Amino acid sequence: MLIQCPECELQVSDKAMACPHCGYPMKPTAKPRKPRNKNNKRRRLPNGFGQISEIKNRNLRKPFRAMITVGKNSVGRPICKPLKPESYFETYNDAYSALVEYNKNPYDLDSVMTVKDLYKRWSKEHFKTLKTANSVYSVESAWKYCSAVYSMKVTELRARHIKGCVEEGVATVRGKEQRPNANMKNKIKTLFNQMLDYAVEYELVDRNYARTFNLSDETIKEITTVKNEHIAFTDYEMDLLWNNLTDDNYIDLILIQCYSGWRPQELCLLETKNINIDNWTFTGGMKTDAGIDRIVPIHSKIQNLVKRRYDKAVVNGTSYLFTYPHKGKNTNLTYNYYHKEFTKIKEELGLNPEHRPHDGRKHFVTMAKKYKVDEYAIKYMVGHKISDITEKIYTERESKWLREEIEKIK
Repeated sequence: MLIQCPECELQVSDKAMACPHCGYPMKPTAKPRKPRNKNNKRRRLPNGFGQISEIKNRNLRKPFRAMITVGKNSVGRPICKPLKPESYFETYNDAYSALVEYNKNPYDLDSVMTVKDLYKRWSKEHFKTLKTANSVYSVESAWKYCSAVYSMKVTELRARHIKGCVEEGVATVRGKEQRPNANMKNKIKTLFNQMLDYAVEYELVDRNYARTFNLSDETIKEITTVKNEHIAFTDYEMDLLWNNLTDDNYIDLILIQCYSGWRPQELCLLETKNINIDNWTFTGGMKTDAGIDRIVPIHSKIQNLVKRRYDKAVVNGTSYLFTYPHKGKNTNLTYNYYHKEFTKIKEELGLNPEHRPHDGRKHFVTMAKKYKVDEYAIKYMVGHKISDITEKIYTERESKWLREEIEKIK
């Protein structure tokens, strides 16, 4: 509606604060409106993105609260829950950034998974794929060095936390605290590689930070450096083993290994069903395609040792050829227990202190070459890959041939 200006008598809107023609104040008692600060204008958040509200009149250091929309009620109004693990922020922009990160990789707000929870979930599936108890033990040993991140949220785990476990992790072993050596550092790194691959696959995290860095050059060099070569037993040491063989020790395992070439872990996993007493053969093996389910003749010198173990297993009702007493019953022999017994035998008989459980395999190959056993026969029996196409594909070897070759060893 137009009215007349009292000063210049021209037409002016009745809502004008002053006459646009002469400047006469039309509403002298009205308070002037403050101009809106465009810098404080915030865009409306997208539907379902979340909410940010400022908690006023409470003198909070972090007054901006971020909420996540988790659904709608019966009348269509949004249902919101506080963002976790942190919902209060110092600035609006901090709260907004947190909502952006959440919406990139949403997770269950009611159950934010910790690294320990992830390990339990992953290991339950991973252990099913492992063939030996020693492999499980290896993973469990590496996990002990990671206690610093047990309670961390998986979504907060970063490369620096993983590096801390690899380089500075502490575990209690036999009552003493110790830090990881080079081989253990490699196992810890592998543990996080595989565990976070699983987390990415199931969309628990959007990135595997364990694969964003490598082990230090110093650690890799230490791992790849061979400090001690495997050594064969001397004739004197072999005589000591034969002369001290009893039913109460594990010397027979060492002798069986020296005349068959099995890896220590392969020995531990031999089952009675894979021992053919009529034809005197073992069937077993692991690690490589060439090593799995290979047939090895039982040398005449150890047939009575194998038969004694076989009969003992049948009487005790155990499926494994080699066992040890554990919690009141006989259970299949583990590499760790064999290593313990091997060390005890080595010390009691005064054998070379540099000997290790794999040395029986080295002794077998050394003796086989000494007595001119066919090179391919050695590879067949120890489970090494044969590259020669003619031998591998087009040559069919009879078990009789392997028997003749292995019996060359004296």
